[in-house]
Amino acid sequence: MRIARFTVDNEIHFGAVQGAPGAETVTVLAGDPFYTGVHPTEQRHELADVRLLAPVIPRSKIVCVGRNYADHAAELSNELPTSPMLFFKPNTSVAGPGDPVTLPPWTEEVSYEAELAVVIGRMCKDVPVERVREVVFGYTAANDLTGRDVQRTDNQWARAKGFDGACPLGPWIETDLDTSALAVRSRVNGETKQDGSTRDMVFDVPFLVSYVSQAFTLLPGDVILTGTPAGVGIVDEGDRIEVEVEGIGVLPTVLRRCARGRTPRPPIHAPTDVPKEP
Repeated sequence: MRIARFTVDNEIHFGAVQGAPGAETVTVLAGDPFYTGVHPTEQRHELADVRLLAPVIPRSKIVCVGRNYADHAAELSNELPTSPMLFFKPNTSVAGPGDPVTLPPWTEEVSYEAELAVVIGRMCKDVPVERVREVVFGYTAANDLTGRDVQRTDNQWARAKGFDGACPLGPWIETDLDTSALAVRSRVNGETKQDGSTRDMVFDVPFLVSYVSQAFTLLPGDVILTGTPAGVGIVDEGDRIEVEVEGIGVLPTVLRRCARGRTPRPPIHAPTDVPKEP
């Protein structure tokens, strides 16, 4: 099942997406599926008539895994970690499919990273590998935008990877997916840049979810980014990045720069637009 979050007639809803590409419809769900379950209503829209938002705004955290593909670690001249390398992105970094992302004025080397993202469905801690599927709500595509120059000079990654808009997610959450050998690709202005597979991960999805849950209590809607294959590069204003994860779909992002002397606007879909918990 594909679970989307969207806006139509100035209202925000969760919905179930159905149908073949180009002829999809979205059925409005009652309430928040992370807390009330998936309950379709009679209200339905053509997918082309709604605006897709980020499928989830984590109420708690986005946990990311660095250097989880050997070829990506090699292209940046980094050694492979002996255990998962974890870092955070704030929920204010989330952007939706097609949202323009304003590049910060303090970085000149922004790069893209196509990733499979895991969305947590229930509160959990210390989850055994064999029970990981019980706590996963589903999977979506992510773009781990990174200010490479700032990443080098800051000696930690918070600013380089946590700026507003640095975590596009979408286009929806696929709830039923075998993550063992999924193609993970990126395109910049139509040209393929990354073409990897989750089978090449150093640490696979079940191991990562279990490992992260040993460090942090995971809450419904938390997101885990699982790393990126080789092929990252520098992008700038006007570039269109498409992240594609097999079995999920395509997540587009367009980059822009703020005019000199102007303050960037806040993220388009900040956490305040999330429906209230029951």
